[in-house]
Amino acid sequence: MPKMKTRKSVAKRFELTGSGEIKRRRDGKGHILTKKSRSRKRKLRKTAYVSKQYKKNIKAMI
Repeated sequence: MPKMKTRKSVAKRFELTGSGEIKRRRDGKGHILTKKSRSRKRKLRKTAYVSKQYKKNIKAMI
């Protein structure tokens, strides 16, 4: 059986940490930033982690 290919789009969006967590970017920081408050944009900078229910699927794709 051949090796599984990496889903490049997923590999660019997620990062695996040393403890096995999967880091992701918060949504809502791409565009239309003028109507969002300064504090809201600041909170969107923080890294988020993938929830337990999606972890298995994303690990398989990376």
